[in-house]
Amino acid sequence: MKKVLAFDIDQTLNVAKTPINDEIAELLTRCLDHFEVCPISGQKFDQFLIQIVDRLPNPTPEELSRLHLFVAQGTQYYRFNPEKNDWEQVYNYPLTDEQVKKISETIETAARELNYWEEDKLKDGDEIIENRLSQVTFSALGQKAGTEEKYAWDPDMKKREKIVARCKELAPEFEYEIGGTTSINAITPGMNKVFGMTHMLEELNVKKEDILYFGDMTKPGGNDYPVVQMGIDTIAVRSHEDTAFALKGILGVIN
Repeated sequence: MKKVLAFDIDQTLNVAKTPINDEIAELLTRCLDHFEVCPISGQKFDQFLIQIVDRLPNPTPEELSRLHLFVAQGTQYYRFNPEKNDWEQVYNYPLTDEQVKKISETIETAARELNYWEEDKLKDGDEIIENRLSQVTFSALGQKAGTEEKYAWDPDMKKREKIVARCKELAPEFEYEIGGTTSINAITPGMNKVFGMTHMLEELNVKKEDILYFGDMTKPGGNDYPVVQMGIDTIAVRSHEDTAFALKGILGVIN
């Protein structure tokens, strides 16, 4: 019996960059009765709240205390404090200002050289490169672009693979991972999901065999692949529909 269910977010729990639907929200709430539930993604803390927490149907403080938010690939960790009725940051490993500047310049240079810098397609107030404190994220069309537009931009990841290859030439001291539909996450070496999952083991006081992980980028080069390499049991999904199907099976066995 697993103790922890851990999830990537985009394409695993939702349609990329959108709140989880009613079915996933209900299933996650039911899971909180039996497991510690741990989303781990490259997204910011605010997006965890918008896309997951705010969609749960009337969760109790006790249920929320079993929901653990591993932000920016787990380089930041937030848990719910029932006494304060609020989320608190447990740890954070931010990049330096110099690292953020170097990564941002590197990604922009690479994207411009390859003619993949789509600044003219941004919506008002949006940005292509975002400082997420412990990582820098490239989103080719910005965060506010439509879902269909994002899916169409790089469905086979070939554009982002070229950008990553050029970034590695320009600044090999950093690591670059493809995620979501248009994103690349840039981090310092070792600050990927292995870091996050390792801290998850420590913070929840569990072993690898206690965790079941769900992700859509489980092949080499994907940002879920490091979890597979750790030897953590993983269910590879293509969409939130696959995740819902698996969760129904798990909950059905329990009940």
